Amino acid sequence: MNLHEYQGKSLLRNYKVSVPEGILARTPQEAVKAAVTIQETTGSDKWAVKAQIHAGGRGKGGGVKIAKTLDEVHEYASNFLGMMLVTPQTKAEGKKVRKILIEQNIYYPGPSDIREFYMSVMLDRSAQKNIILYSPRGGMDIEKVAEETPDQIFKEYIDPKTGLQAFQCRKIAFNLGLEGVAFKKMVEFVSALYKAFVGTDATLFEINPVFKTSDDKVYAADSKVVIDGNSLYRHPDIEEMRDLDEEDPMEVEADSYGLNYVKLDGNVGCMVNGAGLAMATMDIIKLYGGEPANFLDVGGTANAKRVEEGFRIILKDPNVKAILVNIFGGIVRCDRVAQGVVDAYKNIGEISVPIIVRLQGTNAEEGKRIIDESGLKVHSAILLQDAANLVRKVLA
Repeated sequence: MNLHEYQGKSLLRNYKVSVPEGILARTPQEAVKAAVTIQETTGSDKWAVKAQIHAGGRGKGGGVKIAKTLDEVHEYASNFLGMMLVTPQTKAEGKKVRKILIEQNIYYPGPSDIREFYMSVMLDRSAQKNIILYSPRGGMDIEKVAEETPDQIFKEYIDPKTGLQAFQCRKIAFNLGLEGVAFKKMVEFVSALYKAFVGTDATLFEINPVFKTSDDKVYAADSKVVIDGNSLYRHPDIEEMRDLDEEDPMEVEADSYGLNYVKLDGNVGCMVNGAGLAMATMDIIKLYGGEPANFLDVGGTANAKRVEEGFRIILKDPNVKAILVNIFGGIVRCDRVAQGVVDAYKNIGEISVPIIVRLQGTNAEEGKRIIDESGLKVHSAILLQDAANLVRKVLA
C-alpha cells in the first residue's frame, strides 16, 4: 500500500525520525492558516508548498514550490488543488491533486553548508537481508547517479536476526562525509529510520533528500513509503491511511470482491486461478502475438460469483478485444468452474468480445463438455497452446 508524503512523515515522526514541521491543507484558506501556524511554531518565514499524489518526481512536474509570502502560499495552493499533475512517474494524463502539504523552510542560511543525501531501506530478496541504500548525492535521480557514478552508491546489509548495529550507523554517517554534530545527528537518523521500516512492516522507506541544514540538523525532507499489504491486519491505523482516490477504480472494485487485479495496457483480458499460472498465461498471450490487458487472479475457489465479478471488471476495459479464462482444477473442479462461466455469461447478458476458456485438471473433459453444449459464444480448450491459438484467431 502506497502512502502520501505527509502520511509517511507521520509514521517517521512516531519513530523519532526528524521531519520538517508540516500541516495538511485541502483549500487555499487552510494552506494560509497552516503557514501562519508553522511560522508561529518554528519562526519560519518561508514555506514549502507540496502537491500530494502517489507519484515521485513532483518537483520536476511543478508540484513543489517555495513560498516567500502568505500571498504566494495562497497562490500556489490555488494553482495546485484540482490540477492534473504530470510527473515522470504518472500516466500522460497525470493525477489529480486533492490535498497539499505546507512545510517549514529548512533551506535557511547558517554557519555551515547545506547538504542533500539519498537513503532508502528495503528488502534484498537475493541476499535474504534488509538493505540500506544510500548516497552522498541526493536530491536527484538515484538511477542516474548509479549509472554515471556507481562509486557514489553505498549499501549496508542488515541481518534480520541481529538487526541494525551501532557501528553500521556510524559507517553510513562516515561514508556520507559528515563529522561533529551532523555525524551524531545522522547516526540517530539512520537508527530511527530503520526502526520505522521494521516497525511498520514496510517494503520501502525512501528519503530523497535526507537534508543536512546549515546548523547541522538532519531531516527527512521527503518520504516515499510502501507498506506490505499482507501486514495491514497488524496495523489498522496504517490501513486507515489508504487513499482510494489515488488507486485505479477497477483495482479498488476487484479488491472489494477479494480478487487480485492489476490493469495493464493490452487487448486480451485474463482470468486465472493462481498467481504463477496468471504470469504464465500472460507470457503465452504475448508469445502468440497478443498483449495482456490485466492480471486477474480469482483465487482457489473460482466459484460462479467470483467468475461473474471477474468478467464484469474485465469488460469495463474498452481495450479488451478477447478474454482468456485459464483455470487449473486442483482445489476446484473444472466442471464447477465451467458451470460458473456459463451462469456468469447468462447473468451478464450478451458479451460482445470472444471468450476462450481453457480448463485443465479435475473433471476437465466434463468442463469442456459443459462449455461446448451451453450454446453460448464461448470457445473451449484443454491445452494452453490451443487456447493461445484461439486467442490469436479471434484477434486476427
